[in-house]
Amino acid sequence: MKRLVLVLLALFAVPAFASHEEHEDGKTPDKNQETAEFILHHVADDVEFEYEIPFPPYHLPAIHIAEAFSFLKFESVAGACDGHAPAGFESFPSLGLFLHGCYDLRPTKAILMMWIATAILFGLLFFGRGRDQNGVPRGFLAHIIEVLALFVRDEIAVPNLGKEEAKRYTPYLASLFFFILAINWLGLFPGMFTGTGVITVTTALALFTFVLTQVAGIRAAGLGGYLAHLTGGVPPFLWIIMVPVEIIGLFTKPFALLVRLFANMLGGHLVVFFLLSLIFVWSVGAAAVSVPLAIAIYCLEIFVGILQAYLFTLLTSLFIGQGVAMGHHAHAEGEHGHEAHH
Repeated sequence: MKRLVLVLLALFAVPAFASHEEHEDGKTPDKNQETAEFILHHVADDVEFEYEIPFPPYHLPAIHIAEAFSFLKFESVAGACDGHAPAGFESFPSLGLFLHGCYDLRPTKAILMMWIATAILFGLLFFGRGRDQNGVPRGFLAHIIEVLALFVRDEIAVPNLGKEEAKRYTPYLASLFFFILAINWLGLFPGMFTGTGVITVTTALALFTFVLTQVAGIRAAGLGGYLAHLTGGVPPFLWIIMVPVEIIGLFTKPFALLVRLFANMLGGHLVVFFLLSLIFVWSVGAAAVSVPLAIAIYCLEIFVGILQAYLFTLLTSLFIGQGVAMGHHAHAEGEHGHEAHH
C-alpha cells in the first residue's frame, strides 16, 4: 500500500504541483489556477509531449514528439502556423489553421499512445501464439488471449449476429476490444496518456462502427432493401417524416458510442487529479482523505478500462446485428408477399 501511494503521488502530484516559484513581477502564482491549468493540460491532446522517467538514478532522455516529427509540418502560406485560429474556429483551432494554410501532420499524444498500444498488442500476440502439436494454447499468455478472444466471439458476436455472421465480423470485434482495452490501460501507467480520453479518437472508432454497420445492412438486404428500410414501411405520404427520423437514428447510435467512451475515460482521470490536488490547494492534511480516495478511483479505473472496451464492442456488434437483420426482414417480407400472391 505504501508503494502504491508513492507511485500515485509521483504519477499525479509531484510533477504537477511541486513548483511554486515567484514570477518576474515578484508575485506567487495562484495555487487554484495553477492546479486547474495543469489538470486541463494533462488531459488535453497536444503535439507537445515530453516523457522522462523522474525517479533517480534512471534518467532517460525526454521524448519530444513535436521536435521529432517537425518535418511533418508544412505551410502553404508564410507564417500560417504562427498565428491563432481564424475567427469562427476558436473551438476547432487545428481545423482553422488547416484551412488557413497550416498543414500540421505531426502526431499528437493520443496518436503516440495508439502507436504504443498497437506495438504492445503485436508483441503480446506474437509471444502468445504458442501452440502444442494438437493446437492447444501453450503458456499463460496464450491461454489469456484465447479466453478473451473466445469471450468476444461466444458472448458478444454470436448472440447478436448469429453463428454464420459472427464468423465474418468477429475479427473486427476482437481487434476493437483489444485495441480499446490496451489504450485504456496504457493511460494508467506513469507518464502515459489516455488516448480514449480524447473525443477525436473515440469519434474515429465510432465512425468505423458506423461505416461497417451500413455496409452490413447493404450487404444483407441489398441497396434497394437498405433504402426501403429507411422508409420504416409507412405509406409514401409519411416518408417526408420517417426518412429524416431514420437517418438521424443512424447517426445517434455511433454518437452515443463515442460520447460514452470519451466521458468515462476522461471523467475518471479528472476525479483522480482533483482529489490529489486537494493536498496542494488546501493543506497536506488533506492527504489522509484524498490519497485513499484517489487510490480507490485509480483501482476502479482498471475495471472501467475493460468495462468500456466490452461495452463499446458489445454495442458495435448489436448495431451490426441490426444491419444484418435488414436482410432477414426483407427476406421475410418477400416470402409473405409470395404466399399472398398464391
